[in-house]
Amino acid sequence: MIEICALASGSNGNSYYIGNEREAILVDAGISTKQLLLRMKSRDLDPQKIRAVFLSHEHSDHARGIQVLSKRLAVNIWMSKRTWSSLPVYFRPPYVKLFEPGETVTIGSFEVHTFLKNHDAADPCSFRISQGDKNIGVFTDIGSPCDQVKQALSECQAVFMESNYDEKMLWEGAYPWPLKQRVASDVGHLSNVQALQLVQEHAHPRLECLFLSHLSQENNTPAIAFSAFEPLHSKMEVKLTSRHEASDVYRL
Repeated sequence: MIEICALASGSNGNSYYIGNEREAILVDAGISTKQLLLRMKSRDLDPQKIRAVFLSHEHSDHARGIQVLSKRLAVNIWMSKRTWSSLPVYFRPPYVKLFEPGETVTIGSFEVHTFLKNHDAADPCSFRISQGDKNIGVFTDIGSPCDQVKQALSECQAVFMESNYDEKMLWEGAYPWPLKQRVASDVGHLSNVQALQLVQEHAHPRLECLFLSHLSQENNTPAIAFSAFEPLHSKMEVKLTSRHEASDVYRL
């Protein structure tokens, strides 16, 4: 059995947990170590199981907590060489392992498949984490879905899928025009509509659970995002994530 949980998800911090009875992996640690450990405790998840943290890219909402977490748990933070080079010094962890995008890294019984995605960072990566015939995808910070994202999605039974913004809220909202353009660009984020279309067209036939992730505080609401995915509610579990607390644990 694999347990998965969004410890934090949103434009102010992201961290995603995938674990079994022996070991666990985090993707990103964009909140403080104190908060991360408290949220794990609230869901009966054991931090001593964490064997590795994979960093998707250098932006603070994904990297803010990696230095302290690496020290506290004596755990390796895995990232690409270009991400390491672009990482601010004050985020750099003491224990680092490097991968080449496209490489598969084995962590205990898990295989972490790394691949590039479209986002405005030095070397942005997404991940498909597999154990046996079970696959979990962490697909956030995607301006436009490339073939690698589509292929990975087609292999997953559970997915953390970016559903960042509602198009009406973005274009009618208070963001400056250049920021609106950046969010909606091919290296920005996925809208609710784009994310729904991606899942409808490319999801595995037995996709069980979809976590709507990385919701914008200014340009989306949980209710709007959840409603946008109404066509999928009868086909799979659609769950919301939060910037304020850990999600429910889903067992695959």
